[in-house]
Amino acid sequence: MIPSDDSVRLLNAVLEGMNYSKLHAAYSRIGRIEISPKRLFKILVYGYMNGIYSSRQLEQACRRDVNFMYLLGREKAPDHATIARFRSERLTEVVDDLFTQLVGHLADAGELSLSSVFIDGTKLEANANRDSFVWKKATQTNEQKMQEKMKLELPPLAGQLGLRFYAGEKIKAKYLKKLRKRLKTLQAQRSIVFARGKGQRKTPLQRAVEMVEEYLARQKKYDDYNHSFGERNSFSKTDRDATFLRMKEDHMKNGQLKPGYNATLAVDAEYVVAAKISQERSDSPTLIPILKVLQGLGYTRPVADAGFESEENYAWCEENGQTAFIKPANHDKAKTRKYKSDIGRRENMPYDENSDSYLCYKGHSIRATYEKKTHSKAGCNIVTTVYTCTECAGCPYKSQCIKGKSKTPLEERSKNLYVSKTFLRQRQEMQARIQSEEGILLRINRSIQVEGAFGVLKQDMGFRRFLLRGSVKVQTEFLLLCMGYNLNKLHNKIQSGRYGTYLHIPQTA
Repeated sequence: MIPSDDSVRLLNAVLEGMNYSKLHAAYSRIGRIEISPKRLFKILVYGYMNGIYSSRQLEQACRRDVNFMYLLGREKAPDHATIARFRSERLTEVVDDLFTQLVGHLADAGELSLSSVFIDGTKLEANANRDSFVWKKATQTNEQKMQEKMKLELPPLAGQLGLRFYAGEKIKAKYLKKLRKRLKTLQAQRSIVFARGKGQRKTPLQRAVEMVEEYLARQKKYDDYNHSFGERNSFSKTDRDATFLRMKEDHMKNGQLKPGYNATLAVDAEYVVAAKISQERSDSPTLIPILKVLQGLGYTRPVADAGFESEENYAWCEENGQTAFIKPANHDKAKTRKYKSDIGRRENMPYDENSDSYLCYKGHSIRATYEKKTHSKAGCNIVTTVYTCTECAGCPYKSQCIKGKSKTPLEERSKNLYVSKTFLRQRQEMQARIQSEEGILLRINRSIQVEGAFGVLKQDMGFRRFLLRGSVKVQTEFLLLCMGYNLNKLHNKIQSGRYGTYLHIPQTA
């Protein structure tokens, strides 16, 4: 009943040759396994190949679809709870190993170049309520107001009851617990029975206990929120690992924020060879983690878009022997007439290497005054040279040269340039590299291969929102999706006779 060239036969043949020892080890030795873990894994991957992600729909397919019955063999159809539990509990620790094995099979078959790899990122919506946001700034503001109120109310309140309470720089939850315990002890010593219900008059001690308990509950909530934030500015109450991001798929067309994850893919010869889920709002911090994975596979020529450019990423590539092709952020903008005619831009000012100074449009010298040393988020040392013009007073071009909002009036401001000489050198080298014949070919393939992969995943396979919650489970689901995509791509390349090809060569007239 199943044709010999059906994709389910290819999936069965490829996954049959994988090692499932780690998957079997994920099961407890107590009890018995009703459904083979290997068959459950095949069902999941085949479901993701065909856009079937729900455990209930997978259960239904196992009962009705002949291809799923073929993968099950003579075993009975698994229950939806069994499929959901297998995906969210058993696979989380072993899916990385299974995905690496699949990439290894593709490499052994000669389907991967193992040299050039194309990297890009997108944002996918989390399985979380869109109105369940918690903002870091609002939380800190409310906590600060509560702290100030507690410092005013609690010491006098404790003094009226004959207790001492010291309000330090911050009143922590443990101090509130101690105060509550002392108040409870005082209640027991005085044999006071607290009033319950409406119309009952409360004693000062009862009001004090209730006030401390209310403050304690709020402080615990703020501590819990601050722990969940980490280095983020927001999170969702429904899925605390999800961050509120701006999505391109905005049905309201008003730029609203949605809870989601930043998904990064690395593609070689149209196959996904690495995939990472992160909580970062921008693409730049996600490059080094995925490059470390690719380095273990032997890749040395990463190709990425302008969103991945940073001095930290350039420095990492230089230190680890990577010949990167990263498009500079100003590559397209620098070609416009508006950019070239802007007299306030450093790129449009002549530079004198001997005196280490720039020349402004009026002909005044902008000299180096001091160096500023900072550290990036990952600890990379960045040295920025600050250039200052001392002849800005009375300049007729001042309003065109000095831009940006500032509380200081324009008449009192001077022109400053902040230049990282290391980053400037790296950007110039990268600009020459991407404009070479090889760089142009790789950039064309980046837009075809990795952006094409996202197009297939989101549009053709209809995957725009995760089903699971939590970064670990979301990573598991994303890798299952990528495995389904790889097997679909392998089947397509075999059927069209394109196997063994790595790059798309542009057709010329």
